[in-house]
Amino acid sequence: MTDNFNIRDNLWDPSFPFHSSISDDLMMVADSFDLSLSTPIYPGPTRFSDTAGESNSVIDLMFLCCGSAELDHHFILPDHRLSSDHAPLTIDIPIGDEIIHSTKLSIVPGSNQEKEFTQSVISNLLVLDMSNIDSAENLNLVVNHLGSIIEQMWTKNAKRTRISKHSKQWWSQSCSLAINKYRASRSLENWKAFKSTVKESKRLFFDNKILEIANSRRGPWELVNWTKKQRLPATEAIKFNGSPCLSLDSLWNALHNSFNNTLHHQVDVNILNEIERKPCQLWSTFSSHEFKSAILKCSDSSAPGPDKMSWRH
Repeated sequence: MTDNFNIRDNLWDPSFPFHSSISDDLMMVADSFDLSLSTPIYPGPTRFSDTAGESNSVIDLMFLCCGSAELDHHFILPDHRLSSDHAPLTIDIPIGDEIIHSTKLSIVPGSNQEKEFTQSVISNLLVLDMSNIDSAENLNLVVNHLGSIIEQMWTKNAKRTRISKHSKQWWSQSCSLAINKYRASRSLENWKAFKSTVKESKRLFFDNKILEIANSRRGPWELVNWTKKQRLPATEAIKFNGSPCLSLDSLWNALHNSFNNTLHHQVDVNILNEIERKPCQLWSTFSSHEFKSAILKCSDSSAPGPDKMSWRH
């Protein structure tokens, strides 16, 4: 972070005799970003005044990452300021080579590879020895072994695909076969077949997306990206007798009148003896029609209990 901060302070300008609280605020802001003030190799003024009798100053600063090798290694170049009254600050920051992977391992959802991956993980999980999980160390061994099994099965069944801006989530194996067939023949019939395959793949993909969203009981706004769920107000004033309680006195008055209104009133408990006694029952009787009507109102994908069984089971 570097700029003309327009702050004179003896922290970075020894010729200036005063200290400003604004400088402390600047240092705190820089520290919040894990930055430290860098001292130039050859200290000197960064702003050169054209006014007679006005001294040069240091108001252009540079902040670098704390503990970095470049800290306290920048330069002030007064000979390169040309017609400006500010000298440029320079520093050499090495940029290492970054390897950007253009491929990744993936398994197409719903494919035979995904079924094989799931079955392999389940079969290995069934024979996994979990009888000696009596300490944290043994638990870590079992978890690490399970992780290695999943990684091996994933590597075995996953296919390396190329990442590009043309990658589409709805693209399937049938689309690849259709486009390869068209490229080999260049016939109009195969082109029409490819377009039909793409259309069918898109329809199947987005139908499954809509079904997934509907079954997860999320809002319909999840179907589109340009709308969001309307946020409810963060706070709402408490009302008493139709008026909002905006002060501590009004809030206490509402609380007192709501809960202590009948504090000293006498209650005749003998009125309970006038209620006709009826035999106890566990629940009210209901017909089979009422039971079926209640079941039909339940979602097919919701779980009626902690056993994860759905209503269709």
